Amino acid sequence: MTRLLATLTLCVVVAAPLAAQDTTQGEKGVRVGIDVNRGVRPGVIVLPVASGLDSVRAIVQRDLDYSDRFEMIGATDIASGTPTGGRATEGELQSGINYGLYRSFGASYGVQIVSAPGGVTVRLHDIRAGKVRNQQNFVLASGEGEAFRMSVHQVGDEVTRWISGTPGIAATQVLFVGGDKRIYRIDSDGWGATPITPAGEPAFSPAWSPDGRRFAYTRLDRGEIIVRDLGGGGAVTVPGTESGVNYTAAFSPDGRHVAFAHSDEQGTNIVSADVAARCCVQRLTVGRFADNLSPTYSPDGRRIAFVSTRAGPPQVYFMDADGADQQLLVPFDYGTTGASYSPEWAPDGTSVAFHRDVGGTFQVLVMDVASRRVRQVTSSGRNEDPTWAPDGRHLAFISDRTGRRQLWVLDLETGRVRQLGTSSVARIPSWSRRLGGAVSNP
Repeated sequence: MTRLLATLTLCVVVAAPLAAQDTTQGEKGVRVGIDVNRGVRPGVIVLPVASGLDSVRAIVQRDLDYSDRFEMIGATDIASGTPTGGRATEGELQSGINYGLYRSFGASYGVQIVSAPGGVTVRLHDIRAGKVRNQQNFVLASGEGEAFRMSVHQVGDEVTRWISGTPGIAATQVLFVGGDKRIYRIDSDGWGATPITPAGEPAFSPAWSPDGRRFAYTRLDRGEIIVRDLGGGGAVTVPGTESGVNYTAAFSPDGRHVAFAHSDEQGTNIVSADVAARCCVQRLTVGRFADNLSPTYSPDGRRIAFVSTRAGPPQVYFMDADGADQQLLVPFDYGTTGASYSPEWAPDGTSVAFHRDVGGTFQVLVMDVASRRVRQVTSSGRNEDPTWAPDGRHLAFISDRTGRRQLWVLDLETGRVRQLGTSSVARIPSWSRRLGGAVSNP
């Protein structure tokens, strides 16, 4: 039992909240900070809408803003500003497109949303060229609940793709463990936090399936790993988790296998099981003299990164998906570098995010796989358990920088940080892939 408790401590280290702080010095040999490329983002305005479409407009505007790809121009800026090319009348702002006005405020694109049968028509205006660049009809779910929000998020992601060439991340959700030990999911903009595991069933270490229809988690009172269907299709126990303590589950990219840490009297090892066939349990590490945990599959499914204590303090290693060729992944200096935890491979496979003890508190770091170059990307407060958005440029993580452990999102390209507010403390997030594409009408 002492070994099992010690192993669990490798995943979640409980400590008193630290006061928010900013530092400029990182770990020796580790670059601190992110690459900021300012002044190249196009200006975008979401145009005023007719009555009844205010919530759609607000969500789309927030989605474009949180993509961190654009300089957002508010309608109030237009209404109160003094343009150099003349002012449009109120009627023009509501029903027409005054390209000269919007151009004078630095807008490159204008997003127009109008009612259509079953949803909305969205037009992307090229302000500089003075013409419509894209137009599409979208079906929206009825009501104002989760389905409605997600259908509008899908619109926001498509508009982001029209302008930038890359879809946004709005139509995604983040799983996390709440203060009541239930798993919650929350929209990527911080709305709609909802419990998705039963009350009274303590849960731990959630993980999304690649298709976004299922999630895995540890049921702490039994030590089993459960895969639950979000559509109400029930739950199954992952083979090989009926005994011992099992945690830090990770799906393979095809969704067929789950790798996890299994702790018993033999030690703590990485194990995989075929969840689709409910068979074929395979031990991938031998942990009699070391603990191995926190597996994460590379996007091509060929490798698994994980944490191991084989060299002393926990550090990040990797191996082939069948357990062969185990070696160090993230460089460290023995006796100098702090312990490392919770690796997660980026969606494009080029980077691995993790958190490490830096000067007595945890910070999030990112390693470039090709060069093995490591950079520290947080510095204020205690920051841990990073998880990637599907665009590979945003990370969600847990931070106590405001005095309580909460969800935060960092854009690695601009340095922008925002909080996903939750009603209680949050732990161990997992970010989904994009949940479907925009639904359109011809």
